[in-house]
Amino acid sequence: MLTLEEIKKTIAELIENLGEKVLETVAMPSSGSSRRYFRVKTDKRYLIGAHNLNIEENDAFFSFSKHFHECGLPVPEVLVVSPSKEIYIQTDLGDDTLFNHVENCLKNGKYDEETIVLYKKTLDKLIDFQTIGHKGLDYSKAFPTAEFDEMSIMDDLNYFKYCFLKEHEEISFNETRLDADFQRLAQYILEAPSDFFMYRDFQSRNIMIVDNEPYFIDYQGGRKGPLQYDVVSLLYQVKARIPEELRAQLIDYYKNRLAEISPLRFAPVEMTNEKNRHSERLKGVEESPAHDLIESFDKYFPAFVLLRLLQVLGAYGFRGLIQKKLHFMQSIPYAIREIMIACEIWSLPFELPELQAVIKQFGVLLKKYEQIEPERLTIIVNSFSFKNGGVPYDKSGNGGGFVFDCRALPNPGRYSEFKKSTGEDADVIEFLDDKPDVHYFLQNVQMLVFQSIDNYLERGFKNLQVNFGCTGGQHRSVFFAQKVGEMIHENYPMVNVEINHLAQHKSHVYEAR
Repeated sequence: MLTLEEIKKTIAELIENLGEKVLETVAMPSSGSSRRYFRVKTDKRYLIGAHNLNIEENDAFFSFSKHFHECGLPVPEVLVVSPSKEIYIQTDLGDDTLFNHVENCLKNGKYDEETIVLYKKTLDKLIDFQTIGHKGLDYSKAFPTAEFDEMSIMDDLNYFKYCFLKEHEEISFNETRLDADFQRLAQYILEAPSDFFMYRDFQSRNIMIVDNEPYFIDYQGGRKGPLQYDVVSLLYQVKARIPEELRAQLIDYYKNRLAEISPLRFAPVEMTNEKNRHSERLKGVEESPAHDLIESFDKYFPAFVLLRLLQVLGAYGFRGLIQKKLHFMQSIPYAIREIMIACEIWSLPFELPELQAVIKQFGVLLKKYEQIEPERLTIIVNSFSFKNGGVPYDKSGNGGGFVFDCRALPNPGRYSEFKKSTGEDADVIEFLDDKPDVHYFLQNVQMLVFQSIDNYLERGFKNLQVNFGCTGGQHRSVFFAQKVGEMIHENYPMVNVEINHLAQHKSHVYEAR
């Protein structure tokens, strides 16, 4: 397994092969996957370096990206790949996601028109992925499977059963009867037309916003499948909390756009039930491929809502109840409400008696998880003087955290022009920013601190202290404490950040957003 420095070295070599010079490489905050990303500043632009040990997954991403890019779909372009296929360089789409806009809407208490327009643009592009992107796509490269089949559906349903339902003694059920309901639901879902590209993880965190237009990432888990799954994944994303009225408007928008598209884009839809087709002919309905498509979309849509929400509860059960990650447990009530409302609004043409009985008992769980108080992680970032005061005491009582010694770095304090300045002043910032050693130090600090923050958030910890010391607590330690504190605030808006320049008797507080 490659070390961090080996990864960075390979990234630099790949970029040099593109004819560009690497100026700075910064590790990006980790996500839910094992992939590692680095933002690279070159002499021409910003790029993203990626490292992933799963070669099959990488091959799917390379193949899909090339095909989608050739189709004119808004995805990152893979520019160069290492011989091992573990490391690759792609274009940089920035940091603004659709979910950032959603969070602002939730904070303000309503969805604004700008965000609604972004959702509509996203649905427009989804149709392009499902149809244009589907044609000619090499599904033999898909990972982990080439199509949305019975096993895929049963995996989602069993995820719910084993990781959520069986973790709650309060819910009684007959497993044999529940499995029979799962089989009935799976067979019904498999009837839906499925000759389209299915993104699989189509949610607002995977939609980048560039110049008010959506771009798309993390589609390497895509496969051939039905239309409904991705629409449900986007519009029923639990943490987005889209109001039911707006959700209905967006579903109608998607269907209207689908109907407007030339029937030449679609192959005729084969209905699996010939009796239904014959009865429609008897009614004198003149059907077109687009008409058939909308009709089948409506017919099977409720089943996909149920499937996706059960899968989400399974994920929250695994992350929250089994892995003990607090913020996933705090999301459980939102998912429970969604599935209870969905079962009231949508109906299926058959009964699922055991599953329905299970869902009716969810009210007990709603009360249980609503009592979990949200707890914010608070990060204290200090600058201090080794000469006067020493390493700050951890008032939280938890101990641990980080102490970084900045004294090996270039010292502005040795120059008379900086004697009265601090690490917050422009002249000192410019002096330190110009030193390669400073950037190398900052990159390593960021990687270590961000790794701990990710872990602390997952485990529900409440306190972390990060300390930077230099001789007098005036220049280098102040520069790094301010820089790192602001980086934490920018990348982790859900945490509280308190920056203390102890030798300067100054503080800055950034409240969680």
